[in-house]
Amino acid sequence: MKPLNLIALLLFLGGALWALTRNDRVVRSIQASYYSAISPFLRTGSSLETHAREFLSDTKSAKTLEVELRQARSELNRLALIESRFQSLEAENNELRKALGFKQSAGFHVMAAHVTRRNPTTWWQTVEIDVGTNEGARDHMMVLSKDGLVGIIDRTNPCGELSSVLLLTDEKCQVASRVEGSPEVGILCGHRGTPDGEALLRLRFLSPNAAVQQGQRVFTSGRGGVFRADILLGTIDSVEKGALDSEALVRPSVNFADLGAVFVVLPADS
Repeated sequence: MKPLNLIALLLFLGGALWALTRNDRVVRSIQASYYSAISPFLRTGSSLETHAREFLSDTKSAKTLEVELRQARSELNRLALIESRFQSLEAENNELRKALGFKQSAGFHVMAAHVTRRNPTTWWQTVEIDVGTNEGARDHMMVLSKDGLVGIIDRTNPCGELSSVLLLTDEKCQVASRVEGSPEVGILCGHRGTPDGEALLRLRFLSPNAAVQQGQRVFTSGRGGVFRADILLGTIDSVEKGALDSEALVRPSVNFADLGAVFVVLPADS
């Protein structure tokens, strides 16, 4: 477009605008048309602003909930730890009550002790207890639990504070025994090679036609002078009869997989 024509167009538009604005009715009509044209955009903008504010509010609420959730989880973990500790103390308290009851009802002097260490490679052979020569423990003293015979002290620590106990489940622990309700006597010792790894005992040198049955109890006989008589050892699990003698597998009365509190039997004059 030529410059002269452009100038003429601008002058025409300016004159037309001046003429229109001279009339108030025309001006109001133009304003109404303008607002009518842009009102959808204003409403959309207002709606967008409302959604934006709601989104920001929801985001703030979500962050608050996340903080509260973390606090609730932390509190739940703390309560779970307290409950676990409470259950542990309750179990220990029950064990001590049973131990005290056994000590009061035992027909001989005993000294309480706790198992402090077990070697996985000698799990069914020996344990270490927290009493030694300082407390009066000596070699060949019997060790009991509230359920029966545990074993015998085979070595005291030079420090005088610890002792090693040879367990009844060890093959080297030989105990003269009798079967309750029968004349049968024999030698009880540990038994290896059970299919499920369970600790059983072997009662040897029974008579060829031993009249013993599953469930009968086995006690110490007192022969030999090492183990006192009438201490519970276990119950008959099965019997295998032979031409010269019979043998029985005995399920121990003591849970050797979970030894805790034990008792060392002291001499009568202590």
